Amino acid sequence: MEKIKAKKEFGQNFLKDSSILDKIIQSMPHNNNHIVEIGPGLGDLTKNLVKYKDVTAYEVDTDLIGILKSKFASEIESKKFTLKHIDVLRAWDELKFLHDGKYDLIANLPYYIATNIILRAFEDELCEHIIVMVQKEVAQKFTAKVNDKEYSSLGIMTELISKESKILFDVPPTAFDPMPKVTSSVLYIKKDLSKKIDKDLNKFLKACFVQPRKKLSKNLSSLLEKSKILALYEELDLNDNLRPHEVSSSLYSQMHTKVKNGRDK
Repeated sequence: MEKIKAKKEFGQNFLKDSSILDKIIQSMPHNNNHIVEIGPGLGDLTKNLVKYKDVTAYEVDTDLIGILKSKFASEIESKKFTLKHIDVLRAWDELKFLHDGKYDLIANLPYYIATNIILRAFEDELCEHIIVMVQKEVAQKFTAKVNDKEYSSLGIMTELISKESKILFDVPPTAFDPMPKVTSSVLYIKKDLSKKIDKDLNKFLKACFVQPRKKLSKNLSSLLEKSKILALYEELDLNDNLRPHEVSSSLYSQMHTKVKNGRDK
């Protein structure tokens, strides 16, 4: 069989290290949730996942669809494996959910859309666990806490939507073919399904962190006039010298609610 070349436009790096694949499988939660995989590539992780549970995979690359269909022909026939040939972000736009029941997202995500995918999984009320391989810096941002240097809108969103979030382990470039230029990490997030993320919150937080070293009040001036910022600070008893990374996620949530309610009046 001819060797499939990874395509840059799809951010493809095929995970080849079987010990890493085993560690991902060992980190799977023990539950009855379905598994959704995004970007199964050549099916190296898929092969392990279908041994334990039914899997639905989303793959955008036509060349890989053919390979996956022949590799998993019997699993497709027995309905253990469902393969969807569509860009996952489009699928989310059209369907709202990637599966029609509770599921766990387990995947080696393409770097260039990893952040977007995780944020969409936050919005998907049927997605409970997220176990994904991403660039190490991205994983650090999603797990950062108040006062950490990597703390940003991503860490706040994670704290507001999850019961638990952590980096499980790092993955060296040598585990992939072709080798990426960066270290990867496997990120674990257990969502709290009783919580919802307001779509508008991400925009609000991005504005708060637009210049992370500046005072938060300065960043807020792109959203609010000065008198409203003063009133907000007074109401929440905030110090004017606060920088964006010094404010807790619950405080950001309160600020957003107040700003939003002010706009709705």
